[in-house]
Amino acid sequence: MINDVLVKPLDGVTPDSDTRATISARPGGAAANQAAWMAHLGADVVFAGRVGARDVSYHWRELARAGVRARLAADREGETGSIVIMVGPDGERTMFTDRGANLRLRRADVPARLLDGAAALHLTGYTFSEPPLLDVALWLLGQARARGLAVTVDPGSAAFLAQMGPTAFLRWTEGAAVCFPNRDEAAVLTGEAEPAAMAARLTRHYGVVVVKLGGAGCVLAVPGEAPVPIAAHPARAIDTTGAGDAFCGAFMSRWLAAPAANPTTADLTTADLTTADLTAAAEFAVQVAATVVTRFGARPV
Repeated sequence: MINDVLVKPLDGVTPDSDTRATISARPGGAAANQAAWMAHLGADVVFAGRVGARDVSYHWRELARAGVRARLAADREGETGSIVIMVGPDGERTMFTDRGANLRLRRADVPARLLDGAAALHLTGYTFSEPPLLDVALWLLGQARARGLAVTVDPGSAAFLAQMGPTAFLRWTEGAAVCFPNRDEAAVLTGEAEPAAMAARLTRHYGVVVVKLGGAGCVLAVPGEAPVPIAAHPARAIDTTGAGDAFCGAFMSRWLAAPAANPTTADLTTADLTTADLTAAAEFAVQVAATVVTRFGARPV
Protein backbone atom coordinates (compact mmCIF):
# COMPACT_ATOMS: atom_id res chain seq x y z
CA MET A 1 0.00 0.00 0.00
CA ILE A 2 1.42 3.34 -1.05
CA ASN A 3 0.65 7.05 -0.82
CA ASP A 4 1.40 8.49 -4.27
CA VAL A 5 2.49 12.11 -4.62
CA LEU A 6 2.28 13.08 -8.30
CA VAL A 7 4.35 16.05 -9.43
CA LYS A 8 4.03 17.45 -12.96
CA PRO A 9 6.09 20.57 -13.72
CA LEU A 10 4.14 23.14 -15.74
CA ASP A 11 7.31 24.56 -17.30
CA GLY A 12 10.91 23.46 -17.52
CA VAL A 13 12.47 22.61 -14.15
CA THR A 14 14.45 25.51 -12.69
CA PRO A 15 17.42 24.17 -10.67
CA ASP A 16 18.03 25.75 -7.25
CA SER A 17 14.77 27.73 -7.42
CA ASP A 18 11.00 27.35 -7.75
CA THR A 19 9.25 25.42 -10.50
CA ARG A 20 5.52 25.82 -11.05
CA ALA A 21 3.85 22.41 -10.90
CA THR A 22 0.64 20.49 -10.46
CA ILE A 23 0.91 18.33 -7.32
CA SER A 24 -1.68 15.70 -6.40
CA ALA A 25 -1.88 13.11 -3.61
CA ARG A 26 -3.50 9.81 -4.60
CA PRO A 27 -3.76 6.26 -3.23
CA GLY A 28 -1.36 3.85 -4.91
CA GLY A 29 0.70 0.70 -4.71
CA ALA A 30 0.97 -1.82 -7.55
CA ALA A 31 -0.99 -4.65 -5.92
CA ALA A 32 -3.63 -2.28 -4.54
CA ASN A 33 -4.05 -0.64 -7.96
CA GLN A 34 -4.40 -4.04 -9.62
CA ALA A 35 -6.96 -5.13 -7.03
CA ALA A 36 -8.93 -1.91 -7.56
CA TRP A 37 -9.09 -2.41 -11.32
CA MET A 38 -10.06 -6.07 -10.99
CA ALA A 39 -12.91 -5.23 -8.64
CA HIS A 40 -14.01 -2.22 -10.70
CA LEU A 41 -14.28 -4.55 -13.71
CA GLY A 42 -16.41 -7.11 -11.88
CA ALA A 43 -14.07 -9.51 -10.07
CA ASP A 44 -14.55 -10.48 -6.42
CA VAL A 45 -11.28 -9.31 -4.84
CA VAL A 46 -9.75 -9.43 -1.38
CA PHE A 47 -6.63 -7.31 -0.84
CA ALA A 48 -4.30 -7.69 2.15
CA GLY A 49 -1.55 -5.24 3.05
CA ARG A 50 0.01 -3.11 5.77
CA VAL A 51 -0.30 0.66 6.27
CA GLY A 52 0.55 3.27 8.85
CA ALA A 53 -2.11 3.36 11.55
CA ARG A 54 -3.34 6.87 10.72
CA ASP A 55 -3.98 5.93 7.07
CA VAL A 56 -6.03 2.76 7.58
CA SER A 57 -9.44 4.39 7.17
CA TYR A 58 -8.35 6.35 4.10
CA HIS A 59 -6.97 3.35 2.21
CA TRP A 60 -9.81 1.08 3.29
CA ARG A 61 -12.31 3.63 1.99
CA GLU A 62 -10.47 4.13 -1.30
CA LEU A 63 -10.31 0.39 -2.00
CA ALA A 64 -13.96 -0.03 -1.03
CA ARG A 65 -14.91 2.65 -3.58
CA ALA A 66 -13.58 0.33 -6.28
CA GLY A 67 -15.31 -2.71 -4.79
CA VAL A 68 -12.31 -4.30 -3.07
CA ARG A 69 -12.68 -6.08 0.26
CA ALA A 70 -9.58 -4.89 2.11
CA ARG A 71 -7.80 -6.41 5.08
CA LEU A 72 -5.32 -3.75 6.22
CA ALA A 73 -2.91 -4.29 9.10
CA ALA A 74 -2.34 -1.06 11.04
CA ASP A 75 1.34 -0.36 11.70
CA ARG A 76 1.72 1.79 14.82
CA GLU A 77 5.48 2.25 14.40
CA GLY A 78 6.02 2.72 10.66
CA GLU A 79 4.40 5.16 8.23
CA THR A 80 2.56 4.12 5.08
CA GLY A 81 4.88 3.68 2.12
CA SER A 82 5.21 6.72 -0.12
CA ILE A 83 6.30 7.40 -3.68
CA VAL A 84 7.04 10.81 -5.16
CA ILE A 85 6.35 10.52 -8.89
CA MET A 86 7.84 13.09 -11.25
CA VAL A 87 5.74 13.12 -14.41
CA GLY A 88 7.45 14.36 -17.58
CA PRO A 89 5.88 16.21 -20.53
CA ASP A 90 5.38 12.89 -22.36
CA GLY A 91 3.60 11.30 -19.40
CA GLU A 92 6.56 9.09 -18.47
CA ARG A 93 7.59 9.18 -14.83
CA THR A 94 10.50 8.87 -12.44
CA MET A 95 9.73 7.47 -8.99
CA PHE A 96 11.34 8.05 -5.60
CA THR A 97 10.23 5.22 -3.33
CA ASP A 98 10.02 4.84 0.45
CA ARG A 99 8.32 1.50 1.08
CA GLY A 100 7.54 2.30 4.71
CA ALA A 101 5.14 -0.09 6.45
CA ASN A 102 5.13 -2.41 3.44
CA LEU A 103 8.52 -3.71 4.57
CA ARG A 104 6.96 -4.79 7.88
CA LEU A 105 4.33 -7.09 6.34
CA ARG A 106 4.10 -10.38 8.28
CA ARG A 107 2.29 -13.70 7.84
CA ALA A 108 -0.31 -12.67 10.43
CA ASP A 109 -1.29 -9.78 8.12
CA VAL A 110 -2.31 -12.24 5.37
CA PRO A 111 -3.87 -15.24 7.14
CA ALA A 112 -4.19 -18.40 5.06
CA ARG A 113 -7.97 -18.41 5.47
CA LEU A 114 -8.13 -15.52 2.98
CA LEU A 115 -7.34 -18.11 0.30
CA ASP A 116 -10.29 -20.34 1.21
CA GLY A 117 -12.68 -20.33 -1.74
CA ALA A 118 -10.38 -18.19 -3.89
CA ALA A 119 -9.67 -18.87 -7.56
CA ALA A 120 -6.21 -17.30 -7.68
CA LEU A 121 -3.46 -15.71 -5.64
CA HIS A 122 -1.80 -12.68 -7.21
CA LEU A 123 1.56 -11.35 -6.00
CA THR A 124 3.83 -8.56 -7.18
CA GLY A 125 7.60 -8.82 -7.31
CA TYR A 126 7.88 -6.24 -4.53
CA THR A 127 6.82 -8.96 -2.09
CA PHE A 128 9.93 -10.96 -3.01
CA SER A 129 12.43 -8.13 -2.80
CA GLU A 130 13.32 -8.05 0.93
CA PRO A 131 14.04 -10.98 3.29
CA PRO A 132 11.07 -10.44 5.69
CA LEU A 133 8.67 -10.04 2.77
CA LEU A 134 10.16 -12.99 0.90
CA ASP A 135 9.20 -15.24 3.80
CA VAL A 136 5.59 -14.07 3.46
CA ALA A 137 5.59 -14.50 -0.32
CA LEU A 138 6.98 -18.03 -0.25
CA TRP A 139 4.60 -19.02 2.52
CA LEU A 140 1.63 -17.68 0.54
CA LEU A 141 2.81 -19.54 -2.57
CA GLY A 142 2.96 -22.76 -0.57
CA GLN A 143 -0.53 -22.19 0.80
CA ALA A 144 -1.92 -21.47 -2.68
CA ARG A 145 -0.29 -24.50 -4.25
CA ALA A 146 -1.51 -26.74 -1.43
CA ARG A 147 -5.06 -25.59 -2.23
CA GLY A 148 -4.62 -26.03 -5.99
CA LEU A 149 -5.08 -22.32 -6.66
CA ALA A 150 -3.80 -20.56 -9.74
CA VAL A 151 -0.91 -18.21 -9.01
CA THR A 152 -0.27 -15.04 -11.02
CA VAL A 153 2.68 -12.71 -10.67
CA ASP A 154 3.70 -9.23 -11.79
CA PRO A 155 7.49 -8.84 -11.41
CA GLY A 156 6.97 -5.18 -10.55
CA SER A 157 10.42 -3.57 -10.81
CA ALA A 158 13.40 -4.19 -13.07
CA ALA A 159 15.70 -2.58 -10.51
CA PHE A 160 14.48 -4.82 -7.68
CA LEU A 161 14.62 -7.90 -9.93
CA ALA A 162 18.26 -7.19 -10.73
CA GLN A 163 19.03 -6.81 -7.02
CA MET A 164 17.30 -10.02 -5.92
CA GLY A 165 18.60 -12.00 -8.90
CA PRO A 166 16.45 -13.11 -11.85
CA THR A 167 17.34 -16.78 -11.38
CA ALA A 168 16.01 -16.71 -7.83
CA PHE A 169 12.80 -14.97 -8.85
CA LEU A 170 12.17 -17.49 -11.63
CA ARG A 171 12.77 -20.35 -9.23
CA TRP A 172 10.40 -18.95 -6.61
CA THR A 173 7.59 -18.30 -9.08
CA GLU A 174 8.10 -21.33 -11.35
CA GLY A 175 4.81 -22.72 -12.63
CA ALA A 176 2.71 -19.60 -12.12
CA ALA A 177 -0.33 -19.52 -14.40
CA VAL A 178 0.34 -15.99 -15.70
CA CYS A 179 3.34 -13.65 -15.54
CA PHE A 180 3.02 -9.94 -16.43
CA PRO A 181 6.50 -8.39 -16.87
CA ASN A 182 7.05 -5.12 -18.66
CA ARG A 183 9.79 -4.85 -21.29
CA ASP A 184 12.55 -3.91 -18.82
CA GLU A 185 11.59 -6.62 -16.34
CA ALA A 186 11.41 -9.27 -19.07
CA ALA A 187 14.87 -8.23 -20.28
CA VAL A 188 16.29 -8.71 -16.78
CA LEU A 189 14.58 -12.10 -16.44
CA THR A 190 15.67 -13.46 -19.83
CA GLY A 191 18.67 -11.52 -21.13
CA GLU A 192 16.84 -11.24 -24.47
CA ALA A 193 16.58 -8.02 -26.46
CA GLU A 194 13.33 -8.52 -28.40
CA PRO A 195 9.90 -8.71 -26.70
CA ALA A 196 8.77 -11.78 -28.65
CA ALA A 197 11.94 -13.63 -27.67
CA MET A 198 11.49 -12.52 -24.06
CA ALA A 199 7.92 -13.79 -23.97
CA ALA A 200 8.77 -17.11 -25.63
CA ARG A 201 11.65 -17.74 -23.25
CA LEU A 202 9.51 -17.04 -20.19
CA THR A 203 6.97 -19.70 -21.26
CA ARG A 204 9.56 -22.19 -20.04
CA HIS A 205 8.54 -21.09 -16.56
CA TYR A 206 4.91 -19.88 -16.81
CA GLY A 207 1.64 -21.02 -18.37
CA VAL A 208 0.93 -17.64 -19.97
CA VAL A 209 3.27 -14.69 -20.41
CA VAL A 210 2.14 -11.16 -21.26
CA VAL A 211 5.01 -8.71 -21.83
CA LYS A 212 3.71 -5.16 -21.42
CA LEU A 213 5.20 -2.70 -23.89
CA GLY A 214 3.55 0.59 -22.94
CA GLY A 215 2.76 2.60 -26.04
CA ALA A 216 3.66 -0.39 -28.21
CA GLY A 217 0.96 -2.67 -26.78
CA CYS A 218 2.01 -6.11 -25.54
CA VAL A 219 3.16 -9.58 -26.58
CA LEU A 220 1.21 -12.65 -25.46
CA ALA A 221 2.85 -16.07 -25.37
CA VAL A 222 1.87 -19.60 -24.34
CA PRO A 223 4.11 -22.68 -24.46
CA GLY A 224 4.47 -24.29 -27.87
CA GLU A 225 2.93 -21.45 -29.89
CA ALA A 226 4.35 -18.39 -31.62
CA PRO A 227 4.07 -15.19 -29.53
CA VAL A 228 1.16 -12.92 -30.49
CA PRO A 229 1.83 -9.16 -30.79
CA ILE A 230 -1.09 -6.95 -29.76
CA ALA A 231 -1.13 -3.31 -30.80
CA ALA A 232 -1.59 -0.45 -28.37
CA HIS A 233 -4.89 1.39 -28.15
CA PRO A 234 -4.35 5.02 -29.28
CA ALA A 235 -4.16 7.51 -26.41
CA ARG A 236 -2.55 10.83 -25.57
CA ALA A 237 -0.46 10.14 -22.47
CA ILE A 238 -0.69 12.65 -19.62
CA ASP A 239 0.45 10.37 -16.80
CA THR A 240 1.51 6.74 -17.28
CA THR A 241 1.41 5.99 -13.55
CA GLY A 242 -0.49 2.75 -12.95
CA ALA A 243 -1.03 1.87 -16.60
CA GLY A 244 0.68 -1.47 -16.15
CA ASP A 245 -1.35 -2.13 -12.99
CA ALA A 246 -4.59 -1.38 -14.84
CA PHE A 247 -3.47 -3.69 -17.66
CA CYS A 248 -2.83 -6.50 -15.20
CA GLY A 249 -6.15 -6.02 -13.39
CA ALA A 250 -8.11 -5.85 -16.65
CA PHE A 251 -6.48 -8.98 -18.06
CA MET A 252 -7.12 -10.94 -14.87
CA SER A 253 -10.76 -9.83 -14.68
CA ARG A 254 -11.39 -11.23 -18.17
CA TRP A 255 -9.20 -14.29 -17.64
CA LEU A 256 -11.00 -15.39 -14.48
CA ALA A 257 -14.44 -14.60 -15.91
CA ALA A 258 -13.94 -16.59 -19.14
CA PRO A 259 -16.66 -19.27 -19.47
CA ALA A 260 -14.05 -21.97 -20.09
CA ALA A 261 -12.07 -21.18 -16.95
CA ASN A 262 -12.21 -23.72 -14.14
CA PRO A 263 -11.36 -21.71 -11.02
CA THR A 264 -10.53 -24.79 -8.97
CA THR A 265 -7.46 -25.80 -10.96
CA ALA A 266 -4.06 -24.14 -11.17
CA ASP A 267 -3.71 -24.98 -14.88
CA LEU A 268 -6.93 -23.27 -15.95
CA THR A 269 -5.15 -20.98 -18.43
CA THR A 270 -3.46 -23.67 -20.45
CA ALA A 271 -6.01 -26.45 -20.11
CA ASP A 272 -9.26 -24.58 -20.57
CA LEU A 273 -8.67 -21.27 -22.36
CA THR A 274 -7.71 -20.94 -26.00
CA THR A 275 -5.14 -18.52 -27.35
CA ALA A 276 -8.08 -16.59 -28.79
CA ASP A 277 -9.56 -16.23 -25.27
CA LEU A 278 -6.24 -15.00 -23.92
CA THR A 279 -5.72 -12.64 -26.85
CA ALA A 280 -9.15 -11.12 -26.22
CA ALA A 281 -8.21 -10.59 -22.56
CA ALA A 282 -4.96 -8.89 -23.60
CA GLU A 283 -6.75 -6.67 -26.12
CA PHE A 284 -9.18 -5.59 -23.42
CA ALA A 285 -6.28 -4.92 -21.05
CA VAL A 286 -4.57 -2.71 -23.65
CA GLN A 287 -7.76 -0.66 -24.00
CA VAL A 288 -8.14 -0.20 -20.24
CA ALA A 289 -4.49 0.78 -19.84
CA ALA A 290 -4.95 3.41 -22.56
CA THR A 291 -7.67 5.12 -20.51
CA VAL A 292 -5.43 5.40 -17.45
CA VAL A 293 -2.67 7.34 -19.16
CA THR A 294 -5.05 10.12 -20.19
CA ARG A 295 -5.47 11.42 -16.62
CA PHE A 296 -3.65 11.68 -13.29
CA GLY A 297 -3.62 8.76 -10.89
CA ALA A 298 -3.63 4.99 -11.10
CA ARG A 299 -7.08 4.05 -9.78
CA PRO A 300 -10.40 3.62 -11.63
CA VAL A 301 -12.27 5.84 -9.13
